[in-house]
Amino acid sequence: MAITTKDIAKLANVSQSTVSRCLNDSPMISEKTKKKVLKIAEEHGFQFNAHARSLSANKTYTIGVILPKSLFGKGLEVYFSSWQNEIIESLERMQFDVIISFFENRFTKQNNIERLIAAKKVDGLIIMEPSLDDRAIAILEKTEVPFIFCKYLPPFYKLKDVDFVCVDQYKGGYIAGDHLIKLGHRNIMCISANIIGDEFQKRTEGFKAAFRDHHLQYDNAKVFYGDTTFQSGYRLIKENINILKDVTAIFAQNDLMAQGAISALNELDIKVPNEIAVVGFDDIELCTFYKPYLSTIHQPTKEIAALTCKRLLEKLNSTSTIKQKLEISPTLVIRESCGGEA
Repeated sequence: MAITTKDIAKLANVSQSTVSRCLNDSPMISEKTKKKVLKIAEEHGFQFNAHARSLSANKTYTIGVILPKSLFGKGLEVYFSSWQNEIIESLERMQFDVIISFFENRFTKQNNIERLIAAKKVDGLIIMEPSLDDRAIAILEKTEVPFIFCKYLPPFYKLKDVDFVCVDQYKGGYIAGDHLIKLGHRNIMCISANIIGDEFQKRTEGFKAAFRDHHLQYDNAKVFYGDTTFQSGYRLIKENINILKDVTAIFAQNDLMAQGAISALNELDIKVPNEIAVVGFDDIELCTFYKPYLSTIHQPTKEIAALTCKRLLEKLNSTSTIKQKLEISPTLVIRESCGGEA
């Protein structure tokens, strides 16, 4: 027989109304009592009636996560899966249900931010779309549904007071350039990408800034543009064999392009890192699937996800208008492909 709130109340030696308030995270109840009640409920497999909770508290206990419309077909699936999984895990730990949606319906082109808000399907939104249209901006400006930007901050909001959590991409590019320069490299090929959002632009700017700080001139002719895929990293190496004789290192601005570049170098019998060092960006799981293991710039996706979800929960439970702007520093992970030491 399923346990009821009346049973929990008896086991916890509190009233049934107190149990209900604990399950709804009421501020009227002490944290000690909440923990006691929730522990008993969990131990006995209590299944709270989400529909009844929604009716009583006017909440859905569901968060919408808006993914970029440009995600598929650009080689970003592997990379984005880690972000998506970490956010889902963080929300589930907080006992929220999750609706994953693209910015727009790929068939009808309907704006999914508008749809979720209008249908009252979510209590809050985590937005990972870097390019909002005018309609989406107008909807967000008017809505009372709390939202927070994660990973990308759309250009429209850079001068506005808005909550966001992201990675300092400029610093990541700088760290990569600084490390390779300190290893003695001067002729470095840079593989960037032209995609929506300014992540890759910032990585390139940070990379070049490292040269300036070391009083070196960077050769812009050594910047090439892929499309974030393994194939584009491979292709750029094969199409530019003529410049490789002068190159001693490659900074590929995502790990898939770095792996593609290493594959092409191997086919050309160019040893990594002995002849050309390689540093990637993101620190995806594939970095340690193939030899040489890839040195890379680590994006702290777990920390970003936890901070994003924590902040959204704070917004759901507060009427404060103060915004939180967090830009987290990436770190260098040294493995085999750059020949350096930690």
